[in-house]
Amino acid sequence: MDFADLDLSPKLLKALTASEYKRPTTIQQQMIPTVLDGVDVLANAPTGTGKTAAYLLPALQQLLDFPRAKSGPPRVLVLVPTRELAAQVLDYANKLSQCTHLDCRVLTGGVDHAEYAQMLKRNIDVLIATPGRLLEYLNQELIDPRQIETMIIDEADRTLEMGHGQDVEVIAAEARWRKQTLLLSATLEGNLVADFANRLLEEPIRIEANQVPRREKNRIHQWIHLADNTEHKRQLLLHYLKSEQTQKVIVFGKTRAGLAELADWLRSEGIEPFEIRGSMEQDKRNEALQRFSQQERCCILATDVAARGIDVRDISHVINFDMPRTADVYVHRIGRTGRAGAKGTAISLVEAHDMAQLERIERYIDEPLARRFVSGLRPKHKEAAVGKKGKPAKKPGKKKQSKKLADAVKPAKKRLRDKKNKGAPRWLKSKAEGSTSGASGKDKSNAQDS
Repeated sequence: MDFADLDLSPKLLKALTASEYKRPTTIQQQMIPTVLDGVDVLANAPTGTGKTAAYLLPALQQLLDFPRAKSGPPRVLVLVPTRELAAQVLDYANKLSQCTHLDCRVLTGGVDHAEYAQMLKRNIDVLIATPGRLLEYLNQELIDPRQIETMIIDEADRTLEMGHGQDVEVIAAEARWRKQTLLLSATLEGNLVADFANRLLEEPIRIEANQVPRREKNRIHQWIHLADNTEHKRQLLLHYLKSEQTQKVIVFGKTRAGLAELADWLRSEGIEPFEIRGSMEQDKRNEALQRFSQQERCCILATDVAARGIDVRDISHVINFDMPRTADVYVHRIGRTGRAGAKGTAISLVEAHDMAQLERIERYIDEPLARRFVSGLRPKHKEAAVGKKGKPAKKPGKKKQSKKLADAVKPAKKRLRDKKNKGAPRWLKSKAEGSTSGASGKDKSNAQDS
């Protein structure tokens, strides 16, 4: 299927060609026609599936199909959890609308209030915003929510994780005249996202793109290395960072403290990594990301939370120094490489305690991950087997008898009351008493005779 088969405007098709979009991804093939039908959509779409274009293209098409007579406030609202993601979505929106008259703007923190106030007075067709910042301007009545026709909530799971759920619901209530709502999430597991969607959507069409399509998956080479301990993982990581094939690398870890120790160790080995922490000031964060994107060979250390908003297209490797907490987070991580048709590599360093999680990931992506070894760094321990929950296996022995047969051959139970001394039977007592009385009579007679 080509984009021309999706009933898109020639202006959008021209922009797609200029932006080097070749063919629609699976999520784009499913979502674009559905959104154009005007229904609410609940989509399971992690990073790397082409979800941004999947909702922007039909939203832009609807604006072209039904132009308004005069300029005014935004008609399409896109809510995202972070300012970095907002900047990325704006970049996509500008590229896709470059051959049209449509005006796309962003509203996030970190910009002077007066500057945004002036911007909001001009024409806006598509507004990309973070919930907290947008709510401030709604409360000040600087935005007219009655003109919003389509509301799009991107990365709803992360929006909820960051505590913006209530803000989104307030915004949705303010924009209650809207015709359509789209909600996209990397995972739809659990009740949190499901309950959130039930409150915002009306009879939504559900679209599943929770796995990277095979054609796109083949662009990302995935394998694992078995590791004995943390030191073993460090040596494996160092091997790849010094490899000539490795260019730009994102190294994922579980905790900030663990990554800080890893950064110090890498510096002692002559490698200067970039660090992205959730507590970094925005200016320093932007500077680090800009320097990372400009260098040919470098690595950046990040947790899943701190990595939100990293969008560097030419990342060659993603290395999971620590395994992700869930399978969908794994898909989210590896989706940062192999973008825009390029090849990518995803490597996971797996200890014995990670084997159960590895099994869940392989089941989720429906693909076994190859085991590879580095000469001189082979693990000393064998791969840990993942046992299934259940009762332990019974030891071999004699075949157990059936319950009925066992009851049949079972001896009668001896009860205490059966052993109780009840005394002599009545007939024996009567006989004994008769004998005694007879003897007494004879004794009396003898006494009288004497």
